[in-house]
Amino acid sequence: MKVLVTGHNGFIGPILVRRLVEAGHKVIGFDTDYFKDCSFYKYLPIENQIIKDIRKLEAKDLDGVEAVIHLAALSNDLMGEFDPAITDDINYKATMLLANLAKKQGIDRFIYSSSCSIYGRSDQKSITEEVPMDPITAYAKSKRDCEVSLATLADKNFCPVYMRNATAYGVSPFLRTDLVVNNLVAWAVTSGKICIMSDGTPWRPIAHIDDIAQAMVCALTAPRENIYNQAFNIGRNEDNYQIRDIASMVKNVTTNTDVTYTNEHGGDSRSYNVNFDKVLKHMPSFRPSWNLEKGVVELYEAYHKHGMTTELFTGKSFTRMKQLRWLLDNNKIDQHFYRKDI
Repeated sequence: MKVLVTGHNGFIGPILVRRLVEAGHKVIGFDTDYFKDCSFYKYLPIENQIIKDIRKLEAKDLDGVEAVIHLAALSNDLMGEFDPAITDDINYKATMLLANLAKKQGIDRFIYSSSCSIYGRSDQKSITEEVPMDPITAYAKSKRDCEVSLATLADKNFCPVYMRNATAYGVSPFLRTDLVVNNLVAWAVTSGKICIMSDGTPWRPIAHIDDIAQAMVCALTAPRENIYNQAFNIGRNEDNYQIRDIASMVKNVTTNTDVTYTNEHGGDSRSYNVNFDKVLKHMPSFRPSWNLEKGVVELYEAYHKHGMTTELFTGKSFTRMKQLRWLLDNNKIDQHFYRKDI
């Protein structure tokens, strides 16, 4: 199958591309390449790629494509709040541009990378896909809006699927250290200290990026009636953690890390505990293989192998907001986040 992957040069993208190639698919990448100079380790880009702003997508970019996996987005809550109007343009309007063009081109399978953050803050345990969405941030609201609008396009010729990913973690060529597990391990490696800006009680479901990629590959070939116009929480029931439990695991693996709590919540009030039974039932070929301890060990070893330092960790390369601010300040992108060299 010929698959267009948007956002292929992001955090999850390279892992997804590898999974797709291993499964025998042909891949075309589509990426704005905001983070092309932010690689964690040497990575050779795929041969077939389109470097272009997703907002400038054209029908010709979809020639020969049989399925779409749509990752491209301003991809975290803090970045989304930077300018909600730009978040809406990139995350929502560009998604609908892509979806409408895909439908017109006769592309049936449209795998949309959504997020468990659409559940907002909930005291309910084991949240299923049927629980009403209650997004707090501009990023999460854009994910909700896309799901709602994509559903209106669904018919016998167009099969959207909504992958509500748990908070991602893991090692990638385009690493992110602004995600909770990756962040805490980086603090431990570079300073020996972890400072939790809360009391540690908020819940987060987490999922390794390889498991997220595997779920998306499974969604490409799952029976249509199993997945048509449906949302799936992506992760494992065992991997709902309170922040303090993640910190404790990092401390156990790294051995010489001090953990402190400020008992504040700052600007992030999200807390959600999610149920992942549905994806295992509807996509039986999906079998997540990562757990928190294994992931923390992977990160710990990779940070040492590739020379993670305080300067790198606190710099712009692995923090999406800092990189975008640098691009703005250095006139690499305009006020609407359009790159000036493409």
